[in-house]
Amino acid sequence: MADPAENTQPAADESADVAALANENAALRDRLLRALAETENTRRQADRATTDARQYAIADFARELLGVSDNLQRAIAASAEHPPQTVEGAALMEGVRATERMLNQIFERFGVRRIPTKDAAFDPNLHEAVMQVNDEARPSDSVVQNLEEGYTIRDRLLRPARVVVSKRQSDSTPSEMESPDIVPNEEGPDRQR
Repeated sequence: MADPAENTQPAADESADVAALANENAALRDRLLRALAETENTRRQADRATTDARQYAIADFARELLGVSDNLQRAIAASAEHPPQTVEGAALMEGVRATERMLNQIFERFGVRRIPTKDAAFDPNLHEAVMQVNDEARPSDSVVQNLEEGYTIRDRLLRPARVVVSKRQSDSTPSEMESPDIVPNEEGPDRQR
């Protein structure tokens, strides 16, 4: 007759083997899911990088062409102040205007757009303040004058607009020269009290 203790031993071993296999299966399943998630994240990052490269690959080239656009605008502005005296001069200026229109169309096609500055509030993300002027007629920190056009390419800044910003006289602080802490010295340079 078989000993009942011997029959329980293989059952316990099989139970332990099943538990170990189940744990190993769960661990392998977890590793597989993590590997699949990592692969999906890598694919998304690659897609995003490809999209960015496609959309912004011309950013450096476009930034270089902004100088050409600026010079065309300057030539047009100069011809408005001093109209050409000859037919040839007028034809030349019409060619410059046509070139500027064509360049602006190309910029537009590739997502390069001017930053609007007329009656705009100063935005440090889009504007570079070159100077401030007292202007009681305008609210503080509004753009008074555009010195150089700014541009974006799609949703990124290509070049900030260089602007003059208003400030109110009441907002300004006294200059350091008016400071009572500096007193002229008859013997030489100014000294501090």
